[in-house]
Amino acid sequence: MPRLYNTGEVAKRSGLSQQVIYNYLNMNLIKEKKKTPAGRFLFDSSIFKRLELIKNLNQSGYALRDIREIFLKGG
Repeated sequence: MPRLYNTGEVAKRSGLSQQVIYNYLNMNLIKEKKKTPAGRFLFDSSIFKRLELIKNLNQSGYALRDIREIFLKGG
């Protein structure tokens, strides 16, 4: 079974705050791989590439809502 990371681990490895991770979840920019019975979010390693892509697009001038639209269109 692949390694899963909790929100704190994702935040630490990505350099983002847990609040940013939760905001991205609420905006549908990212999706958890699994949710525990206690309601904790778990992510697989693909989350790190996704967060890097969001960061790069945002730094290139794209607003988060525009990034969400790109993802929804399969970009």
